[in-house]
Amino acid sequence: AYEIHVALVRAIDLHSFKKDHVAHLAPAIAAGAGSLMGVAPRVIYEAINQAVHLSFATRQSRKGDISSWKAYAPAQAGKVAVEALDRAMRGEGAPNPIYEGEDSIIPWMLAGKDARYTVRLPIRGAPPAGILETFPKAHSAEYQAQAIIDLAFEARAAVDPAMIERAVLHTSDHTHFVIGTGANDPQKMDPKASRETLDHSIMYILAVALEDRAWDHEASYTPERAGRERTVALWNRVETMLDDEWTRRYHADDPTERAYGGRLELTLKSGEVLNFEKAAADAHPNGAAPWQEADYVTKFTRLAEPLLGQGEAARVVTQTLSLGGLDAAGLLALNPTAAHGAVTPNAPTGAGIFDFGTES
Repeated sequence: AYEIHVALVRAIDLHSFKKDHVAHLAPAIAAGAGSLMGVAPRVIYEAINQAVHLSFATRQSRKGDISSWKAYAPAQAGKVAVEALDRAMRGEGAPNPIYEGEDSIIPWMLAGKDARYTVRLPIRGAPPAGILETFPKAHSAEYQAQAIIDLAFEARAAVDPAMIERAVLHTSDHTHFVIGTGANDPQKMDPKASRETLDHSIMYILAVALEDRAWDHEASYTPERAGRERTVALWNRVETMLDDEWTRRYHADDPTERAYGGRLELTLKSGEVLNFEKAAADAHPNGAAPWQEADYVTKFTRLAEPLLGQGEAARVVTQTLSLGGLDAAGLLALNPTAAHGAVTPNAPTGAGIFDFGTES
């Protein structure tokens, strides 16, 4: 699944056509699951067609007032993929060919009927390498914010946020138009915006990171945190500016040149101008402190322990680190068991169609 997902991302541009990348996740999951189960290639083909057909979504899910639909989009893609594979395994077909068909994805949703895409897949038997093309997220925010959060931490060591008159982030097209002021989304400046909206607002993220010199997946997004008067004042002094060089580096083919950050220009109330620059997040392979195994374990433990408990979280880590030698039962044991009471089933409220008339 990783191999195909990364291959699709590298070969087929979705952003230029305002399509969300769940369109690549679903077929990758369908193909990966089918391969893992030893399903026949023709059946996997049908599953991929079905998964793509149902997952090609617009990027409106990341615009305006962003809802939990964006937050759980990868899970939805996984659900679509599993159901597509199940359907294909039962002998059902799917709309095909889903990419190059006359009324299909490439001619009508991407670059047009004359467009050609080359998706380079690994040779049979080659060791998986796709995951090495993906990057860790040290901070709970849109990936383009990772380097900027680290940059804000460095700037905070040199300047008091209360002294900032104006902050301009010179950055790539993606950062400017998706999470910056170029998105033209007033919701990105709203203290009452949803968490999903705030994690796609680099203006908010910069303000909080500058003030706190820390980032937390929960505390950094609370209504109280977003509504602080001094934070809102600083937030409204932040803007992004499209920069040709940062855009070129963002799209560079050479991974050593590729950049996901920007240059932060701070104008102080004294009139002094300070500049801070970062091309890659600290955790990135080209960053100041590339993540190692222990960093991934720490992140998993921090997020999982509240749901699994300390012992179960540690067991899953141990099991995962032994992955290469696991038998079928060992693979099944990778599934975590939540601590008693950690997940509470929703009581019927009668608010929706599935529990209509069943108020508790």
